[in-house]
Amino acid sequence: QVQVVESGGGLVQPGGSLRLSCAASTSSFRFYNVAWYRQAPGKQRELVAHITSDGRTNYTDFVKGRFTIARDNAKNTVTLQMNSLKPEDTAVYYCLVVARRDYWGQGTQVTVSP
Repeated sequence: QVQVVESGGGLVQPGGSLRLSCAASTSSFRFYNVAWYRQAPGKQRELVAHITSDGRTNYTDFVKGRFTIARDNAKNTVTLQMNSLKPEDTAVYYCLVVARRDYWGQGTQVTVSP
């Protein structure tokens, strides 16, 4: 069983920044792909960014150039640096660790509002 815990959400003004962190309780973390998803009220959960076990990244179009995903295998963490935030980025952000099965965190709320 892998425990996944997100942190770093909060309230920020448009144009501001937040840094989300995803911590996983597994010594095999370095072998797993990890992704950030988000879900806004009334909408489906959607992929935001993804990082492979060997550090390759990809982003959905609406965050390219604004968000950066990175991993620190020594700390079993993946971060999502979010810059130039917009009100439409408001959502609960979830971390997914793809091990032998999918492990989701409980989510962290990000609210972008004046």
